[in-house]
Amino acid sequence: MTELFQYEFMRRALVAAVLIGLVTPTIGTFLVQRRLALLGDGIGHVALTGVALGLLTSTSPVLTAAIVSVLGAVLIELVRVRTRTNADVALALLFYGGIAGGVLLIGLTPGANNATLTSFLFGSVSTVSEQDVWVVSALALGVLTVVAAHGRELFVLCQDEEVARAHGLPVRFLSVLLAVTAALTVVLAMRIVGVLMVSALMIVPVAAAQQLSKSFRVTMALAVLIGLVSSLGGLSTAFYTDLAPGATIVLLALASFGLAVVVGMFAKRRPRHPLGGGTPKEEEVGTMLQSDRGRVTR
Repeated sequence: MTELFQYEFMRRALVAAVLIGLVTPTIGTFLVQRRLALLGDGIGHVALTGVALGLLTSTSPVLTAAIVSVLGAVLIELVRVRTRTNADVALALLFYGGIAGGVLLIGLTPGANNATLTSFLFGSVSTVSEQDVWVVSALALGVLTVVAAHGRELFVLCQDEEVARAHGLPVRFLSVLLAVTAALTVVLAMRIVGVLMVSALMIVPVAAAQQLSKSFRVTMALAVLIGLVSSLGGLSTAFYTDLAPGATIVLLALASFGLAVVVGMFAKRRPRHPLGGGTPKEEEVGTMLQSDRGRVTR
């Protein structure tokens, strides 16, 4: 195990893996709750355009990917709301535009090769630089700050948009905020997992946690735990077996989902609430709104 810390590139990768395992399931819990599980995939394709732009301009690909992904997330939310376009159609536009822009700019980049593109598509431990670690740390801090400051409102929004609107929450702002934080999450994870697989680490740990809990808070906590184990375990396994780190991390997360399904099948079900009581999620919405009176206007 000590061999992992003997190499500087592995120390950088481990720091990034911890941040990835912590942040991706946190945002993924909100996305799953709002039925936007494919949003990460769409933003990942847009991030590819940002990566290509960074390579073309000889600047930081992670930084340009963050800027382009945020712009793409805001744009897709505006398209979804203002043009009455269905969410799946809006995501499809994001898919096609992002991948087309990325391929076009990569073709215009002098000296770009398949190895460079592959490292961003599927992740590469050896290419994580110190600058990448600082950028990823800043993005992770920003995402966690947003969740700490607006987690209650985002929960209510993801549970029921009409309830959020009825309680005076800024639904449009919160929708854009969620899309932007998802975009930043995709970017911070792409150096290890790759833009094509980062969405899996946002969704699979949450799906696994849902097999074990019906509570939003507990689901998020379990998802973060599974994400951390998958990131660190997958990275360590890839180091010792010379496997692709992104694929190993995702497969470990999928194995966790399979285990959670088995455990969930044998776990004792919660007793039903007595007549007149709400469902766990309804009661949790009430608790969130009650504990957030200072920021929710009625």
